[in-house]
Amino acid sequence: MTPIPLGRTGLTVSPLCLGTMTWGTQNTLDEAHAQIALALDHGVTFWDTAEMYPTNPIAAETVGDTEAIIGAWFARGGRDRVVLATKVTGAGQGAVRGGAPIDGASMRAALEGSLRRLRTDYVDLYQLHWPNRGSYHFRQIWDYAPGTDRAGTLAHIEEVLATAADLVAEGKVRAFGLSNESVWGAAQWLRLADARGLPRMATVQNEYSLLCREFDGDWSELSAMEVMPLLAFSPLACGLLSGKYAGDAVPPGSRRARTPNLGGRITPQAFAAVDAYLRLAADHGLDPAAMALAFCRQRPFPCIPIIGATTMDQLAANLSAAALTLSDAVLAGIARIYRAYPRPY
Repeated sequence: MTPIPLGRTGLTVSPLCLGTMTWGTQNTLDEAHAQIALALDHGVTFWDTAEMYPTNPIAAETVGDTEAIIGAWFARGGRDRVVLATKVTGAGQGAVRGGAPIDGASMRAALEGSLRRLRTDYVDLYQLHWPNRGSYHFRQIWDYAPGTDRAGTLAHIEEVLATAADLVAEGKVRAFGLSNESVWGAAQWLRLADARGLPRMATVQNEYSLLCREFDGDWSELSAMEVMPLLAFSPLACGLLSGKYAGDAVPPGSRRARTPNLGGRITPQAFAAVDAYLRLAADHGLDPAAMALAFCRQRPFPCIPIIGATTMDQLAANLSAAALTLSDAVLAGIARIYRAYPRPY
């Protein structure tokens, strides 16, 4: 797997990123470490986690367990083989620090906790999980009302960037990134960093898949112009695009068995769109999950899909996407389906 640049950071990463949010709920430590071994065997050395993981569900008693599982692996050696990304939790998640918002002090405290659990003295990419001012992500776009406190938002950005500069100087973080952010928000982070000589936000982690393509608009231009890669989470739409929920199925042990509506992704339109993508993959002899992941990798902006799995077979299928290039015929089929189902959830 040929490494690629991570934006302007100077870091190089694998073109697929290993997701970890099921480690500690749906996957045990041993299962997680088996996934790590398989991913490394395939050259996937870029991993993403978060202080609040695992999910499904998020609970105060399990917060940090995923980082601890990774830390147990690092304790055996191999930290230098990995580009590690983690996240500070945004405002309102009661299971983490009582739902406190992100500021300079809370970011530093969260990072110190992550470093302890991860058993490392630095993080390669430290991301803000979502903005304090709210977000239209996670299906909140249907009744989204943007904030209007411009001055407060800009002051917050400057404070966090100042702390970011300190953490870089201390060697605890190599680069910073955003997540669940808007184009306006990202533009302000970049503008103020450049104006003040503070660390630039290097990446953005937003949802992106064949079923969720909000990034294709203004975000794609900012990403390309600013060399700000998209780390695409849920590139299989929580498993919908793998076909395992076809026919409204709920496989035992699956994410849908724990979260029946998959966070608002289960709609009649979604099932219709998935059926069309599954037929397209079958017509071209492709694994549907590999097709969905390869699509992300072939976008006209820098895009690294985050692959997650609960079984080794799922992970192996996802890893095969690194060697797949979609033909013009497949891409044309995707374009036709997208026009028919532009926003299925």
